[in-house]
Amino acid sequence: MMAHPAHAVALGFGSGLSPVAPGTAGTLWAWLSYLVLQPWLTSVQMGWLILASFWVGWWASTVTARNMGVADPGSIVWDEIAAFWLVLWIVMPATFAGQLMAFLLFRFFDAMKFGPTAWADKTFKGFGWRGGFGIMLDDAVAACCTLLVIAIWRFL
Repeated sequence: MMAHPAHAVALGFGSGLSPVAPGTAGTLWAWLSYLVLQPWLTSVQMGWLILASFWVGWWASTVTARNMGVADPGSIVWDEIAAFWLVLWIVMPATFAGQLMAFLLFRFFDAMKFGPTAWADKTFKGFGWRGGFGIMLDDAVAACCTLLVIAIWRFL
């Protein structure tokens, strides 16, 4: 993890090294870090941070996947972190129950990889910038699916 700065970022500062469910560990790290950052950043600043996190994640995922020799390693969790930050940014303020529902929905869409999430995952598999983009994209799509379900739930 410490061999290159991109590895530390892509591996979620160690959360992706969890021997059990690294994607879930990365999403939990995202949840906790969002709650820690939220009092210090305005909504606009948080939005800029999230936007930057997608660009940084693209770079970090590209470098780390290439160095690991695996197109989409499970230990790369920055995609979960950036995508779940986006979900929380849009749904907050929310009760603990609302945040938990967002977490569960996001993990469902990320893990199941069906519909648009599966398309994003399959279309951009590989190495190089295209593969790094794909690592980030399928979780961004999972975040959009999560937000769509939450929007429908709130509407009804």
